[in-house]
Amino acid sequence: MSSTHEADPVLERFHFLVNAPALFNAVATAAELRIFPFLSMKPGAGPEEIRAFCGLPAHQLRVLLQAVCTTGLLQRRDGGYHNSPVAEELLAADDAPDSWSHILTGWKEVYYPAFAHMTKALRAGTNTALDAHPGDEPTLYQRLAHNPPLEEVFHRAMSAFTLRSVDALVEQPVFEGVRHVLDVGGGDGSTSARLVARHPDLRSTVFDMPSVSRLADHAAAAAYPDRVTLLPGDIFADPFPEGPDAVLFSHVLEIFDEDAILRLLGKAHASLPAGGKVMLYGYNVSDDETEGVFGARLGLYFNVLASGRGMAYPARDYERWLRRAGFEEVTTVSGLPYEHGLSLGAKR
Repeated sequence: MSSTHEADPVLERFHFLVNAPALFNAVATAAELRIFPFLSMKPGAGPEEIRAFCGLPAHQLRVLLQAVCTTGLLQRRDGGYHNSPVAEELLAADDAPDSWSHILTGWKEVYYPAFAHMTKALRAGTNTALDAHPGDEPTLYQRLAHNPPLEEVFHRAMSAFTLRSVDALVEQPVFEGVRHVLDVGGGDGSTSARLVARHPDLRSTVFDMPSVSRLADHAAAAAYPDRVTLLPGDIFADPFPEGPDAVLFSHVLEIFDEDAILRLLGKAHASLPAGGKVMLYGYNVSDDETEGVFGARLGLYFNVLASGRGMAYPARDYERWLRRAGFEEVTTVSGLPYEHGLSLGAKR
């Protein structure tokens, strides 16, 4: 191969990608073994100290540390190991609710096993990887109710990733003057808890499946019992409650196709009073649908496992759907962290 090709950044990315599945699992394993928190407390620890802490055989630990070092997350100096600044920031405090350790574990246990079935699922046009989960419901979210420990791992990962990006939503001026928000598909209430903490005159109703609402009883939402209300139900089959003057869809609509999104937006429009607001917060791919690695991963996950449809849509799709549902003053705040955008509309 010529030197020109060897310097090609696409080739470099290809070489990384073909090794990435193994390296991802090595990092996730190091996180599960709590090696990053250990090195935060004992920087420069040698192999014997790390082995005594995590319990791996010496040779297997050597292989694991070598793999994680190639990612740059661990560094070896003078025979001892150190967290890189990135590992120290993202992985050392693994008891924090927004730790990337929770995210890695969720992706390792739920997301990535399904991707081995990608060709079959995409050819079938449905989420065939769901067969690995007990039950006969059509989505992962429903089937996880049959496996509470895995459901908890999954929602802990989702909450951690939400907390990594949600401040960009919480600080938006659109919440000024909002009295009561309906957080549709709000999971364990992490987003609502951040919202009411930031906006003292705001209260929130979290509308999600009963099994997910039970998780919220022990999550951040429990810190605001008078301002965060849990409403168990089916967001498609059950009516949206009247009373809120804003409806928030945070990391929800991308799960579904156009027909389902229009149904949900129609229900939001019908439930809101005149002047009520709707907010769509989540991943946006670029307008030409060629950029956005987080969005690309998410779209594949939806179609292979989670729902058999949906994707990280460009903002122009959400704006079109908002107008079709009857909303006016439609606009999008773009460029938010982790490829996020916030599309807004108001009821006349």
